[in-house]
Amino acid sequence: MRIEIDEKNFELMLELDQIEKRIRLLGIQLNVDFENRIPVFIGVLNGSFIFLADLMKEINIASEVTFVKVSSYKGDKSKGKVKEEMGLQMSVKDRDVILVEDIVDSGKTLRYLLDMIYKEKPASINVCTLLMKPKSLKTKFDEISYVGFEIPDDFVVGFGLDYNGLGRNLNDIYRAVSSTEIK
Repeated sequence: MRIEIDEKNFELMLELDQIEKRIRLLGIQLNVDFENRIPVFIGVLNGSFIFLADLMKEINIASEVTFVKVSSYKGDKSKGKVKEEMGLQMSVKDRDVILVEDIVDSGKTLRYLLDMIYKEKPASINVCTLLMKPKSLKTKFDEISYVGFEIPDDFVVGFGLDYNGLGRNLNDIYRAVSSTEIK
């Protein structure tokens, strides 16, 4: 199935059913790993809000949720500089933090967020990301503990991810296709 968003073409990459099954498994892992602890889930806005909402439905341990907001993209290209739009709204000192990302690609935004959180002296930081592009990573992160799907270096939309602000509401995840790939 193909769709068009803001004059850019996309094709189906991951269906909602696959995404939901993987989120259930991530929830199980997190419940086991953080049993008898009270972690703080930090959602990275705007992209992670749908993933985090569905993930929290699978979490049955005591936990708290807060958000941060940063931006680094314009269209389908990174601007190269991370801009903090909303910082931490609560103390995470001596807390177990689970940073929830929609996607990790180059790692520039993740590095910025980890540095910001480490300044607050948490007990631990683990990253849970729905998507990861291993070939795009410029740095290794020991904190990436929970990955929904590893994907190729494609631009993707849907399930919270957007293109020029559009497409976040799509249930499935779609990858951008070039004009040469369109048949």
